[in-house]
Amino acid sequence: MPIEEGMIVDGVVANITKFGAFVQLSGGKTGLVHISEIADTYIKDINSYLKEKQSVRVKVLNIDRDGKINLSIKQAQTIKKSTKPVEIDWQQEFKKTQNGSFEDRLSKFMKESEERLQEFMKNRESKRSGGYSRKGDIAQR
Repeated sequence: MPIEEGMIVDGVVANITKFGAFVQLSGGKTGLVHISEIADTYIKDINSYLKEKQSVRVKVLNIDRDGKINLSIKQAQTIKKSTKPVEIDWQQEFKKTQNGSFEDRLSKFMKESEERLQEFMKNRESKRSGGYSRKGDIAQR
């Protein structure tokens, strides 16, 4: 099967250099994985990521006019997420919201809101007064 751009294929690391790794592909072809295409992180030493004769999965980035093949390990590992929207069962969602009348839910919301506001004001006042309950406590100490 001929190797084409965009394909993800398996290969074996044939040689490691300072700037990348040469990978032997099927059909006797060899391609280069540039150091920037090995991992998503900064790589100081390629030998800490790859070893000769190691099997790797690579993506064919491009094949130039001279037949040189540019490869990527990190792009072969990237999993594309589905862009399909999530299906929503609107009947079930409607049933979830129908637990009590609107007035009951509004009343509950107002009560919780008032409790939170009181707690906020209480904490705010204690921070303003330096942790004392009354402003006069500071002068007495």
